[in-house]
Amino acid sequence: MSTIRKLTALEILDSRGRPTVQATCTLGSGAVAAVSVPSGASTGAAEALELRDRDPKRYHGLGCRQAVAHVNGELNDALSGEEFAAQSALDGTMLALDGTPNKARLGANAILAVSLAFARAVAVERQIPLYQHFADILAGVTGDAHAPLATLPRPTINLFSGGKHAGGQVPIQDVLVVPAVATTMDEALETTVAVFQAAAELMQRKYQMRMLTADEGGLAPPFANAAAMLDDAVEAIRAAGYTPGQEVALAIDVASTHFYEHGRYHLDGAALDSVGMIARVEEWLANYPIVSVEDGLAEDDWGHWPRLRSAIGGKALVLGDDLLCTNPARIQRAINEGAADALLLKVNQIGTLTEAAQACRLARSAGWRVTISARSGETEDHWLADLAVGWAGDQIKVGSITQSERLAKYNRLLAIEAETHLPLVGWPTP
Repeated sequence: MSTIRKLTALEILDSRGRPTVQATCTLGSGAVAAVSVPSGASTGAAEALELRDRDPKRYHGLGCRQAVAHVNGELNDALSGEEFAAQSALDGTMLALDGTPNKARLGANAILAVSLAFARAVAVERQIPLYQHFADILAGVTGDAHAPLATLPRPTINLFSGGKHAGGQVPIQDVLVVPAVATTMDEALETTVAVFQAAAELMQRKYQMRMLTADEGGLAPPFANAAAMLDDAVEAIRAAGYTPGQEVALAIDVASTHFYEHGRYHLDGAALDSVGMIARVEEWLANYPIVSVEDGLAEDDWGHWPRLRSAIGGKALVLGDDLLCTNPARIQRAINEGAADALLLKVNQIGTLTEAAQACRLARSAGWRVTISARSGETEDHWLADLAVGWAGDQIKVGSITQSERLAKYNRLLAIEAETHLPLVGWPTP
């Protein structure tokens, strides 16, 4: 049982210079912990609502003073002095206080900041690493018992960016590197740095472009089309001395919702119907070593997602982000309809650790893979790395190997690897 003594919050800035929320939780035992929450740019319509001030005189309306005030005021007043036997008890109390289906009153950013700060404070109180406490939360273990830890997640690391992460110079959002044969996190990062540096040199030669990066640290030259983006990724892998599809594979975040309008996918000068979009994804898989396709169709194109899975399932993960929004109800629908076989888990899409754990368990029960993901607007807080280890993520998607808010997570994974000696999860099989 843990008693909250005090909750406080502060408006801070994320990696894009936009406001977000940092919360600090002090427990009756004296344990104290702070957490900073991220914010997305490419957001699904079903995501929990980040509360923004909408004051055009501050941060173009993106201020978070109201969310901060809710932590310092209503949440602190309601929760201080209360004892909670488990994370689910705290989160359930906050959901009841908010009283809306999407956390619109108090704000998902305020609620999640408290949810995570409490979890970190309890880990301090229990004198265990945060990743172990996260594992215990997922398994429902309390007291002195501990859930077992199995593997480290295999990183999928941003190489090239387009879409909303890079000003839309090419429609698809991300091409990511997957170190396929690396057996340690150290080796995986070493491989990725070599590919990234080779890509940067290629961009200089081919586009006369110095190493300018997008929101998540990916390179963002003016690709002519999606095929050029993928061609250059393969060329960079070869230039780094690796064999595409054997030593290094690719993953893509298509983010199709953002170029879907009136039943058509507006991609590279074509207006494709859903069947045509599926055919385009199949073409990419035939021509490039792609092992994961995220949001290959739009979030509301439910009728065609089963067809996409039928077409590429077994060749690449059919990974749902905007489609699922880490929302258990949407995940259950996708399971029932055979619409996907992998979940991109973003805790701030749903707004509490308890609901995110429910989403994770539901995906696992269906035999899905789970990728633990950061957001485009991140901070140097590295709790996500602990979450990915504690919840046995198959993959972790943090961004590129540039920019300190990304490297904080990778460096934390290196520290966890040194401490636990856990192996990387064995995916993909080359």
